[in-house]
Amino acid sequence: MLLEGKQILITGVANEKSIAWGIAKSLNKQGARLLFTYRKEKSRRKLQKMLTDAEIEPVCIVACDALNDDSISEAFNFIKQHVGRIDGVVHSLAYASIEALHGDCIDISREDFLEALSASTYSLISFCKHVREVMPEGGSVVTQTYLGSERAIDNYSVMGIAKAALEAAVRYLSVDLGKLGIRVNAVSSGVIKTSASSVILGLDEKLLNVAERAPLKKNVTLEEIGDTSMFLMSSLSKGITGEIIYVDSGFHVLG
Repeated sequence: MLLEGKQILITGVANEKSIAWGIAKSLNKQGARLLFTYRKEKSRRKLQKMLTDAEIEPVCIVACDALNDDSISEAFNFIKQHVGRIDGVVHSLAYASIEALHGDCIDISREDFLEALSASTYSLISFCKHVREVMPEGGSVVTQTYLGSERAIDNYSVMGIAKAALEAAVRYLSVDLGKLGIRVNAVSSGVIKTSASSVILGLDEKLLNVAERAPLKKNVTLEEIGDTSMFLMSSLSKGITGEIIYVDSGFHVLG
């Protein structure tokens, strides 16, 4: 198996429709030992049930609020003390208020703008600060992005700005961490129905549009996104860093 003996931290699992959950299943299939983060106790209980139902035995489940630097530090200190080392991090965290998503970009408040960038972009930078302590032998960090980072997509607004910043951060972090043998990449997935994306107005129309127009004439699946993220965690991708890998049935190549 491609990830036998690898220990990988996964963030952002909310439910069975989460992209992070699709990634977790792909990593588990390839023999990875998985660590998870949660924000609230209710989320921990739900995650534990999902893991039990999927017959996945986690290394640990750690409290971590991605909007709080102290909480992130405590999570990584726990991992360092109780687990020792990890080989990868799946960053699948993003948030923006409904008003900031659906409103015009020009009307975004400073508060909503900073909240979206903090949750969706700075959280990756903060995590990468700490991975240096727990990846002594190098490793891989994979985050999640979307085409709205480079095109103006209806009802995506501030999140498109946050994802553009996230992709720039991937490039800069790949330089900072490359000397330590740590790779940083992003998967740009196509439109997919998750709990997070379900709040986006016109999502069903976007799904139909992709299925009709994309070169592969279909929408992507959690399994496809998960398997690509798994590839980026494995030694098969050891020469790849600072990249944005599209998993969108080819939709991004269209004019």
